[in-house]
Amino acid sequence: MLRSILLISLLATQAVPGETRKISRDELHDKIAGGWAGQMIGVSFGAPTEFRSNGQINETVLPKWTPDRVSEALNQDDLYVDMTLAKVLDDRGLNATSEDFGAMLRDAQYSLWHANLAARRNLRRGVPARLAGTPKYNAHANDIDFQIEADFIGLMAPGLYQASNRIADQAGRVMNYGDGLYGGMFVSCMYAAAFFEHDPRKVVETGLHCIPAESPYARLVRDVLAWHAASPKDWRAAWIKLEKEWDKRDPCPEGALRPFNIDAKLNGGYIVLGLLYGEGDFGKTVEIATRAGQDSDCNPASAAGIAGVMLGYRKIPGEWKDGIPALAQKKFRFTDFSFDSIVASTEKRAEALIKATGGKSDVELHYVNVQTPRAPKLEIWDDYGTPVDRISVFEKKKWAFTGPWADQRLGKQATQNGAEAEITFKGTGAIVVGGLYTNGGKIEVLLDGRLDKATDTFSDDLGNKNHEAIWHKFGLKNGEHTIRVIVKGEPFGGSGGSLVSIEDLVVFRP
Repeated sequence: MLRSILLISLLATQAVPGETRKISRDELHDKIAGGWAGQMIGVSFGAPTEFRSNGQINETVLPKWTPDRVSEALNQDDLYVDMTLAKVLDDRGLNATSEDFGAMLRDAQYSLWHANLAARRNLRRGVPARLAGTPKYNAHANDIDFQIEADFIGLMAPGLYQASNRIADQAGRVMNYGDGLYGGMFVSCMYAAAFFEHDPRKVVETGLHCIPAESPYARLVRDVLAWHAASPKDWRAAWIKLEKEWDKRDPCPEGALRPFNIDAKLNGGYIVLGLLYGEGDFGKTVEIATRAGQDSDCNPASAAGIAGVMLGYRKIPGEWKDGIPALAQKKFRFTDFSFDSIVASTEKRAEALIKATGGKSDVELHYVNVQTPRAPKLEIWDDYGTPVDRISVFEKKKWAFTGPWADQRLGKQATQNGAEAEITFKGTGAIVVGGLYTNGGKIEVLLDGRLDKATDTFSDDLGNKNHEAIWHKFGLKNGEHTIRVIVKGEPFGGSGGSLVSIEDLVVFRP
């Protein structure tokens, strides 16, 4: 694979908090374009291997890169969700609230997954925007969703870490909480740092200062930094340590106790691997972030986006970016943006943010009042316990089914009133895993004999989604609990039926 080494200017210095740094209009434009181009390249390169290598390094021959492959980015949710969030700021201004971002997500007509899908379902059922990503309502609170959508924030915030975190707090809480929120803050602050810093390690360290030091996410990043310092040439050795220490607690209903891991922390660690061990080489950065596995289109998209800001568009090697000019005017799916117009929009917002934070601009230069990175207060939910058991509905000694249930490949399904499922477990929490369907129906869930929630299995999406949380509860007293799911035989809202499907119960204990 052709690679290009990042040219590090010996005169370049890290932006010092509190100082005013100059950046020309041309350089700001070039770096913003480099960031969006990097995302497009990274996501297109990694798309064929997405979740094809879970819990192991991808040592296969990766699909050959050709410049025309970048057109894949026009249809990628990694970019179009990112851009529709950015449009909220264009429409509502720099002080857009969680409610503004929530309204966009609630009304979006494209397919969503994981934390985003759960958040949209919550919003359409009346949950306030700043609660839609919390573990009370969203079993995916630690998932990668906001992390892969926060790029637009850092790309408009050169050296403006506090402003970046403020916007991230408003946008990210709609779909994530705790480490899921911190992942977006970390990534966006790395983008913000990349405008004035050419050393990938310093970029990572700056991002780290934007999240609470006590958070599991920050501990993971510190681990990767330490492993890199001890062995700066062997990314595979660092990957093995990362896998051993951090790939065991994913609470996502699809990934819990399985090789699949969409946790923001672990995948954020793969972004860091790409940046540190890529050593400023654009191609090497993309390859390492891809070979690390799991969400191997999102992770190289973020790593390449940050590298693209450090380099600037002009210095991204031609073999990587040469496909972009031919599609620079084509719109990304579900958006009003093309590559050219999202760069222009981001540049306009960056100038507004520079001025809003005490800087100024003239005909040729922007004067940025560089901010000190400042972490928000610690908010995590890792005291919910750890996934310790996954009980399939086909384990007859543990589940009791009454009424008209039918066996299917993934689990049991019912559509009629009178169908019930019951299970007793020992722990501090649980997720009932099943399907969300376009013809999903209403259910009631009793916990320890009392109605806990009247809910539904309607997907509110363009298609059906398996391996989803149809009910969850964390923070229970550690002990024995009984769950009873009652099928109501009624459609919900715009649903085309009353289908209910159950696959597993994921059990949590300290």
